[in-house]
Parts: sequence; C-alpha cells; structure tokens
Amino acid sequence: MSSSTTVRTARRRTLRVAAAALTAAAALVLTACSGSDATGTKSAGHTDMGTAAAESGGAGSSAGTQGSDAKAGPGAKAGAAGKQSGSSHAATAKTTSPARTQPLADGSKAEIYKLGAQHYRAEIVSRGSVLATLETKGHDDGLDANDMFVTLTLDGQVHSWMGGGHQGPGTFKLAGGWTAKVTKIGELRYRAQILGNEGSVDATLETNQHDVGLDANGVYIVLSTGGVISAHA
Repeated sequence: MSSSTTVRTARRRTLRVAAAALTAAAALVLTACSGSDATGTKSAGHTDMGTAAAESGGAGSSAGTQGSDAKAGPGAKAGAAGKQSGSSHAATAKTTSPARTQPLADGSKAEIYKLGAQHYRAEIVSRGSVLATLETKGHDDGLDANDMFVTLTLDGQVHSWMGGGHQGPGTFKLAGGWTAKVTKIGELRYRAQILGNEGSVDATLETNQHDVGLDANGVYIVLSTGGVISAHA
C-alpha cells in the first residue's frame, strides 16, 4: 500500500472517532437535559409538598384554634363558677356580719356572730386585729386573755372581768358560793369539778389545749390550759 493510501485510511478512522465522540457528546447533553427536567420535576414536587405542608399547617392552626375553643369552654364555665363562688362568698359575708359588738373589761371589744341555734362565735378585737376567738358548739366557751377572763354562753351572751384567778391544782372557793376542785390530768390539761353547797359535783370543766368556760346559774367560770380558774357573778 502506498503512503497516500495509509494517510487516507488514518484520516477516515480519525473522522469516525470524531463522529463517535460527537455522538457521545450529544448523548451526554440529552442525558443532562433529561436529568435537568427530572430535577425540575422533583423541585416542583418539593414545592407541592411545601404547599401541602403549609396547607397542613393551616389545618393544624385551625385545629389549634379548635383546641383553644375547647380550652376556652371549660375556662368560661370556670369563670361562671367563679362568679357563683364570689356571690356565695358575698352572701356568706352578709350572713356572718356581727350580730352586735360589745366592749370588754380590758378595753378591747367582742364581735359576736350568730351561726345557728345556740351556735355563736365571738372574736376578741383590739386595734383592728382579731386576738382570739370563742365559739359555742353545744356548750359554753371561755378564755383567759392575759388575766382578762371572757365567757361566751349558748345564747350568745359575753361576760368579761379582770383578775380573781386561782392557780391549780387545788380546791378554791369561787363567786356565787361554788367550790372548784382543780386537778392536773396531762400536759396543758386540767379538770375542774364544780362543787355545790353539799359537796356534790354539779358541773365539770376540762381543758384539752383550749381554755373552757361555763355559765353556772349566772356565775361565769373560766378554766385555762395553765390550770388557772376564775369566776365572776
């Protein structure tokens, strides 16, 4: 073969290789375009999902609003109940207004409240502060307030006096001809037997971490948790 023929054959092969390269390049371009379209489709899909998420968020917001309404419902009921409670409190305040106010022996005063049949409460008040409370619950009540003795009877009567106390244990003569036999029965616990003229036990007072009082036929007696007994006619 001549050299010119060899050159021609080499050129043909080069052209074929170039054509093949061009074809492959075209295929890559097509593939790239196809991939771009696919990517575009996915992006569109992502956008749709984003929109769906936003719409879902809107639904969630709506559900949240319903949730708020659901919470607001009981809240509104609670508010109504609060008003009823307030009205009830106001009514209670009216029904528990003092039936009367009475001055006491030491210059303080007693505010007396009627709570029911033979059920009274007396608040010892000084300078606007409640210092002590007495209450009748089926029996008289009494108090030793720093050597001022106070009784509250079942019919809501308050009596007060200063001094005249006897420190138990012991047996003591009291106003009105009564005798008191005071014994200690425990910590802050004393018992006083109120004896008549013939020595009979006509009444008994007993403290249990609380002062006690008694109306003994118009003679008012107080026994304190410290064992001090005093009477006033």
